[in-house]
Amino acid sequence: MTSTDGLPAPLRGIVPPLVTPLSDPDTLDVDGLERLIEHLIAGGVAGLFILGTTGEAPNLSYRLRRELIERTCQQAALRVPVLVGVTDTSLVEAVELVRHAAASGAHGIVSASAYYFALGQAELFDYCQSLATRSPLPLFLYNMPALTKVRFELETVRRLMEIPNVAGIKDSSADMIHYHHLLALARQRPDWTVLMGPEELLGESVMLGGHGGVTGGANLAPQLYVALYEAAAVGNVEDVRRLHAQVLSLGRIYRIAGGGSSYLRGLKCALALAGICGDALAEPFQPLAGTERERVGQIVNEVMSWKVPAPTRLRSKTEATP
Repeated sequence: MTSTDGLPAPLRGIVPPLVTPLSDPDTLDVDGLERLIEHLIAGGVAGLFILGTTGEAPNLSYRLRRELIERTCQQAALRVPVLVGVTDTSLVEAVELVRHAAASGAHGIVSASAYYFALGQAELFDYCQSLATRSPLPLFLYNMPALTKVRFELETVRRLMEIPNVAGIKDSSADMIHYHHLLALARQRPDWTVLMGPEELLGESVMLGGHGGVTGGANLAPQLYVALYEAAAVGNVEDVRRLHAQVLSLGRIYRIAGGGSSYLRGLKCALALAGICGDALAEPFQPLAGTERERVGQIVNEVMSWKVPAPTRLRSKTEATP
């Protein structure tokens, strides 16, 4: 099933949350962005999600966000859908970004709860309803309670599902009981998408009936996550276990540094060492250095040596690795 704007409904597969390549804290690394997008599309991803948590969206200037949207949509050139994160404390600013995304050729928008002030569920519903009704693009909800302090409760999701322009949800709560209930709700709308956020839960979530994942590690190793998704989608438990173990091993790069920035710093360092894009971050975060960088390099070398099957839809062009 496909929606009127060409976005599959439901959207299935791996939709990586792109890092935002930077040459300095407020300058886009254009060459790095081009290499990253081509790396991901060649890896078989089902879409691109920019300006999420992995993309450092809250730390970026609005000028840079708009440039990123334009360049990503232009380069993707309808090969894969582009989803744009518009989460903001200001609904007015979110709507302005929606309009820019639509004018640039994006296929959908993604929004978590407005943060700083913790919204009640009625206020959360009103915020999302206002955004959906003002958006020419489908809206995907983003359940990220660890950072927004607010969870999309099941009744709120059920009510939002009644709005045709609300297309699905990305669940980053890591609460599998809540995820089970989201899947049960999704049966009420055949076009509704449920995507998993934490990559450590990708395999089991797809085997339960989920539609795919928004996995940060796919920036580095897209074929690994696509292979895990495909194995889970057909119930190949043996391959799911093997590939899941590799995902867990790759995840060591997220814990090299201490503090809340460790995930971003580790991932960007890995991408720089792999020659994909630079490792500059938006302020106040700083790149890894010294022994921490060396430890990430060891993991990257290990990841690059893994034998991973080519994505199913690319096997007519690229032979699967045994």
